[in-house]
Amino acid sequence: MDIVIWILVFLATFLFMEFMAWFTHKYIMHGFLWSLHRDHHKKDHDSWFERNDLFFIFYAIVSMSLFYSGTTGFWYGFPLGFGILAYGIAYFLVHDIFIHQRFKLFRNANNWYSRGVRRAHKMHHKHLGKGDGECFGMLFVPFKYFKK
Repeated sequence: MDIVIWILVFLATFLFMEFMAWFTHKYIMHGFLWSLHRDHHKKDHDSWFERNDLFFIFYAIVSMSLFYSGTTGFWYGFPLGFGILAYGIAYFLVHDIFIHQRFKLFRNANNWYSRGVRRAHKMHHKHLGKGDGECFGMLFVPFKYFKK
């Protein structure tokens, strides 16, 4: 196995996951599975956990399945699984910790990227219903959110 191909598959998977996050968020979470995502937009619950967290579990299962497939001879399973895992970690750090402060870390981050991502996410959450949303991505948001 060529390490360069492994790294390229990993990076391509990580980048593709941003598209998957956008697609899943726009058409599934704000679509037919709104019942699982609604509690993320309307904080009418006292629990630290949200039904919305089930989407994280889904992608964790996909990642673990790909790791397992890597042990059965499908070597692409490892870089695919690690790409999904790395995106999940990045998503958790940016979305759950940095933006929503589920843990009180990264509170003082104030560079152009952090301000743009926060602004885009705030614009997304101004819509409490499943329709009329905007900015469904996470790590790569439209340039207009980076302008002052």
